[in-house]
Amino acid sequence: MTSLRKLGSSDLEVFPLSLGGNVFGWTADEAASFAVLDAYTAAGGNFVDTADSYSAWIEGNSGGESETVIGKWLKARGNRSDVVIATKVSQHPEYQGLSAANIIAAADASLRRLGTDYIDLYYTHFDKPDVPVEEIITALDELVRVGKVRYIAASNISPERLEASLAFSDRAGLARYVALQPHYNLVSRDTYEGELQAVAERFGLAAVPYFALASGFLTGKYRPGTTVDSARAEGAAKHLQTERGQKVLTALDEIAQAHEAPVATVALAWLAAQPTVAAPIASARTVEQLPALLGVADLTLTDAEVSRLTDASA
Repeated sequence: MTSLRKLGSSDLEVFPLSLGGNVFGWTADEAASFAVLDAYTAAGGNFVDTADSYSAWIEGNSGGESETVIGKWLKARGNRSDVVIATKVSQHPEYQGLSAANIIAAADASLRRLGTDYIDLYYTHFDKPDVPVEEIITALDELVRVGKVRYIAASNISPERLEASLAFSDRAGLARYVALQPHYNLVSRDTYEGELQAVAERFGLAAVPYFALASGFLTGKYRPGTTVDSARAEGAAKHLQTERGQKVLTALDEIAQAHEAPVATVALAWLAAQPTVAAPIASARTVEQLPALLGVADLTLTDAEVSRLTDASA
């Protein structure tokens, strides 16, 4: 059985791949979402990531569709205690921002959609620098104290605001961030490496990177002259135009061939080998897309292979 990884200073133990729920209620309908969730958990997965705003960007959606699908699945399977559910606050059209009142109201709305009385990991989705960190942390601490949230985390936050938040938690004896969700992958390293990663390391935070496969580019399916049928194709294909993107693909191909593994598995394995990273996030809209993601749990790259990819992506 795959070893679970401890998430920062929390007592949460998570599978080394977090299943992204952004596609549920978007490019994966309810039946497809249930099938993906079933296959993921059958393989030992236990860490599902969503947000209250998924997928408000689709015409006809109002936000919360992903949470609703996950909630229905949890109820149908009766497995709530077996799954670590992470969701986020600040971007839902009706619950914008990080004021104390909004954080509390948004959490209650997420709990209703998820059909549960607690959230395992609750992220501030996008930091709002106009709200004092003291107000944000105090509101999150209240959710922890009443049992609606087990642990808190941050995503899309500056190193300065993250450090200020952690320092206030320590000073005031309030709930403290245990994890950070940064944008981080082989073709986007400066979005995490450097000061932000240093703060996470110093305070013992676990990193749970999103866009781990660069909107699909790091699956290897985007090649010169190919057309990919995906809602994210335009964003992924742009990396083909860069020297870095081409170097990374070449290195991924070589290492994937050596391991007889999918390119996506190797890209995720590089990420999983980076300091502070506990579990990259990747999503699948079909069961067929899952094995390449789940493979990260069993693939350990050599130091030389990690260095080869690091150099190619520099």
